[in-house]
Amino acid sequence: MSTETTSETLDVKGQNCPMPVIKTKGAFEELAAGESLEVVSTDSGSMSDIAGWANSTDDAELLDQVEATEGGESVYKHYIQKAE
Repeated sequence: MSTETTSETLDVKGQNCPMPVIKTKGAFEELAAGESLEVVSTDSGSMSDIAGWANSTDDAELLDQVEATEGGESVYKHYIQKAE
C-alpha cells in the first residue's frame, strides 16, 4: 500500500491515545464508499487501537499497517478502506 493508492492522509503524529483512533474515525466518516485513508501516527498504541476499531466497524477494512523509521522516530502507518 502506498500514498498513491490512498484517497486521504490523516497526520496524527505527536498525539497519544485515544486521539489517533478518534481522529481516524472522524476522517473515515468523511470518505465515500471505496475510498481509502492513510493514517500516520507516532503512537505505538495506534497499531492495536486502530486495528481494533477497524475490526469492530462493519464498513472499515484494515488493508495494512506498517512500522517505519523517519528521521530517527518510529512512525506507524495504517491503511483503511471504506466498504463499497
